[in-house]
Amino acid sequence: MRFNNLSFMRIQFIKNIHFTRLLKINGRLREFNFRKMKGPQEELFSVDVSDDRGNRIMFQMQKDGNAWKITDQEVPKWILENDDKLNEAIEEELRNV
Repeated sequence: MRFNNLSFMRIQFIKNIHFTRLLKINGRLREFNFRKMKGPQEELFSVDVSDDRGNRIMFQMQKDGNAWKITDQEVPKWILENDDKLNEAIEEELRNV
């Protein structure tokens, strides 16, 4: 058999990471949904959660040094004050992937 004119195609698989965590914030369990997005220069997580009225709050977290930080400062204060819990949830999930 001759394989002189064969070309090979390289296929790269990128794992889709999405997960949900229940986090206790201000004495209440809240469901946070995380989805990893691959940007051209950086890696991001899209995060969404419901407020007390059921409205969805969506924001992004970006890796900054050794921690994931909220990029949008227009989220409610209760989210900003608990970014360490969100960072911990992301890091825990990435360790288990």
